[in-house]
Amino acid sequence: MAWRERKSEKVYSEPEIEEKLAASLPKWSYKEGWIRRTYKTTGWKGTLMVVNTVGHLAEAAWHHPDLTVSYAFVTVKLQNHAAKGITDKDFELAHKIEEVVTWQPALDEAGALEGTPEDPRFKYLKYD
Repeated sequence: MAWRERKSEKVYSEPEIEEKLAASLPKWSYKEGWIRRTYKTTGWKGTLMVVNTVGHLAEAAWHHPDLTVSYAFVTVKLQNHAAKGITDKDFELAHKIEEVVTWQPALDEAGALEGTPEDPRFKYLKYD
């Protein structure tokens, strides 16, 4: 398939979207045609780190979310504009964003990485 050639993509209905979110992305919601999630940060530094992470993942996936950026939060909204709805692209990118932004090595795996200290001077993301 050529780079710009478009293939038909399944657009999920609202009940299907709600079911998929509940099953695998419980912190995401569906509202006004978008799946969305707000990540709370401890300030501007954390906000920029989340924005840059989402930006890298979106560009690598070639599927770009809408972002609302403020001092202490980032809201990520996904919708497949070409398909005019929510498709597997949205769910897959949401999973990757969730996996990377919320990753904490000290909690998720054994190894040499210890994770960000609980000290407020270093904390940048408010984990749910």
